Amino acid sequence: MADMTSADFAAAKARGDARLRGPRAESAHYDAGRNRIIVRLTTGVELGLAPGDVEGLRGATIADLKEIEVEAFGLGIHFPRLDADLYVPALLQAVVGTRRWMAAQLGAEGGRARSVAKAAAARANGKRGGRPRRVADGGQE
Repeated sequence: MADMTSADFAAAKARGDARLRGPRAESAHYDAGRNRIIVRLTTGVELGLAPGDVEGLRGATIADLKEIEVEAFGLGIHFPRLDADLYVPALLQAVVGTRRWMAAQLGAEGGRARSVAKAAAARANGKRGGRPRRVADGGQE
């Protein structure tokens, strides 16, 4: 790994300073009545997150969600019982998981979508005998 130059250090410090000037978490708690994680920001804004929509929190118990720590100058939210972390600047950009996890959630949602066109296509395909069966040829012709 190359040594960090003074320019690299200055750029990293500037990025860190900018993060500390932006909105950060002031407090966080779980509201069981609304099934939401509530994060209060230094700006006074509150974010409400459904645990099932956040990577690492799906399937968590109420006890798991009630134990929350605000960390790293308000840039992180930690759930010790789950060993899960949320990065506040990413939450503000609606990033609630890794790119791969979020893509899988979008794909699953699309597969559950219902529309008139999708229903018509399924009916038409059914009239033709449905989806063709896969034939395993074992590499033989």
